[in-house]
Amino acid sequence: MANLRSCRFQILLFAFQFLMLLQTKVSCLQYKVGDLDAWGIPTSANPSVYTNWSKNNNPRIGDSLLFLYPPSQDSVIQVSESSYNSCNITDPILYMNNGNSLFNITANGDFFFTSGEPGHCEKKQKLHVAVGNVSAFSPSSDPGAFPANAPSYPTVFGPIPQPPPTSSSPLQLSFSVFFTAVIGSAASAIFNGIL
Repeated sequence: MANLRSCRFQILLFAFQFLMLLQTKVSCLQYKVGDLDAWGIPTSANPSVYTNWSKNNNPRIGDSLLFLYPPSQDSVIQVSESSYNSCNITDPILYMNNGNSLFNITANGDFFFTSGEPGHCEKKQKLHVAVGNVSAFSPSSDPGAFPANAPSYPTVFGPIPQPPPTSSSPLQLSFSVFFTAVIGSAASAIFNGIL
């Protein structure tokens, strides 16, 4: 009988420890560029779709940008700021053309994208995304205010790092997990000795 109580208590204790471990929060978001609009030349009804989109969305490290478009008709490239401003598509940092392109954000900084199709950038199919503590970009700002090149991105489907915790520091989370494990182990040892 005592073994049955001890076993039940251990199961309950391990369930409690598991629930405490679940309190660590990891949240990575996937942003669909253009929201309801697919990646394409902005329409006359919504000519500022990408400017408005970047103002209304604040992706962070660990998040990703999803570009949806017909692969036979378009592509998306990451470019430097100067290429973004001049619509130079000849030397992209990154080229994606599968119609379901995912860009993982792995660092803070300014990221510049445009269509890889000739003439599309000039028709405002381009996007600037500021991640982290980066000042907002505006076409009227001083051209020398930003670095000449956007951060390079080695692979489209690379690993996504955990975002920095917002409400708890890593030290607090480590202490919480450690404290829960110590209490659970001590309680298990005490009840195994008593029961």
